[in-house]
Amino acid sequence: MNRSRNVLLVEDNPYDVELTLRAFEQNNIMNELVVVRDGKEALDYLFGAGAYAGRDLGDAPEVVLLDLKLPKIDGLEVLRRMRADERTRRQPVVVLTSSSEEKDVVSSYNLGANSFVRKPVDFTQFTEAAKQLGLYWLVLNEPPPGG
Repeated sequence: MNRSRNVLLVEDNPYDVELTLRAFEQNNIMNELVVVRDGKEALDYLFGAGAYAGRDLGDAPEVVLLDLKLPKIDGLEVLRRMRADERTRRQPVVVLTSSSEEKDVVSSYNLGANSFVRKPVDFTQFTEAAKQLGLYWLVLNEPPPGG
């Protein structure tokens, strides 16, 4: 599963970040995992602002793994702003959250999420979920031209 494009993980929980890193490593997903820890930092990264001013926006993530419960700006607002901007409108976004609230599922899809995945608590299940996400989004999925 080796392509040169990165994966943006928007996650504030250090334990979940570590689980994701370990799961990618265990599944030989070699894409760089860029980690941002709140919604504002995610938007800065995606739009080349703040600490990421001057970042090459042509190096867009292959997929964004987006938690919903984030400090500063929540995941749904991040998704809303991504879909409102031409540069990120078609960016694949997988909501990866521990939320089991139906309203979060509905809101995520209404705002244009490509997928909604509940984080498994168990490491083995989490590793399998990461493997499936990596296989689909980084190998099988055909992104839109120029997207």
